[in-house]
Amino acid sequence: MAYASALLRDPARTYREIDLAGRTAVADGPALVQLLYEELIAALRTSAWAAENGRYAVKSERVTRATAILFALENGLDFERGGEVSTTLARIYAGARRRVVDASIGHSGAPFRHVADELDEIAQAWKQARAA
Repeated sequence: MAYASALLRDPARTYREIDLAGRTAVADGPALVQLLYEELIAALRTSAWAAENGRYAVKSERVTRATAILFALENGLDFERGGEVSTTLARIYAGARRRVVDASIGHSGAPFRHVADELDEIAQAWKQARAA
């Protein structure tokens, strides 16, 4: 019953979670990486908004989500086949994770936006590579 009332309190969030779960279930490796980037960037941008608007519970939840996605992206790297690209991405993800955690104790949205913008560049390159 508590779960049902939680769903009714925020139906938009419930829809987004169901939509993401559905898209994730049918995504192959490259499509899953694209979804992870989209979710990561959205979580970082929401963290920025929440920090600036005093919505600390939202910020905390989104920071947790962003760091989990960064771990997932790093864990999915294939160092044997990816070589230097995988090594570089691992460094980028680890650095982004550190900056997000450091920013989580502050009240500025700027660090979250900066990390989101940097990762969005990688996401766009990934999207173009998939389309080619």
